[in-house]
Amino acid sequence: MTFYQDERIGLFIDGANLYAALRGLDMEIDYSKLLREFRNRGRLIRANYYTALLQEHETSPLKPLIDWLSYNGFNVITKPAKEFTDPQTGRKRIKGDMDVDLAIDALLAADWLDHLILFSGDGDFCVLVRALQSKGVRVSVVSTVKSKPPIAAAELRRQADNFIELADLAQMIGRDPL
Repeated sequence: MTFYQDERIGLFIDGANLYAALRGLDMEIDYSKLLREFRNRGRLIRANYYTALLQEHETSPLKPLIDWLSYNGFNVITKPAKEFTDPQTGRKRIKGDMDVDLAIDALLAADWLDHLILFSGDGDFCVLVRALQSKGVRVSVVSTVKSKPPIAAAELRRQADNFIELADLAQMIGRDPL
């Protein structure tokens, strides 16, 4: 990972995608370690965490995490998720895509960031990465290819200035075993 002490850094975390990557690696993140790690690598300007929440469920399993993040240095961006029945399979599904929210915020942040770290492996972000790069922002993607199946899209890894394997960060930002 190449960082410069004086560069302005922004973390943009696609919560659902990061969760899938962590689950695929059987890993948990200590978010305070995550902040500390990136604060030590430059001037951390913003740490955004994006997730959709089911509004009908008063006690979402995400609620404690969201509360902790919002009180401990993260800007948490949420929107209501929608539950629906898939007409082909008849199974209940949840839809709550935050990609557009993350992309708009990242483009707006390009004016005051030197380096954007995107925690997502979603190939749909290739267009965002290209747009940020055209504005002079370096983009590092944090995801994994070590899970089965790999979470990080090949085209996103190729487009990014740097690809950071999430599994390689386990010692730095992983939760300590109980």
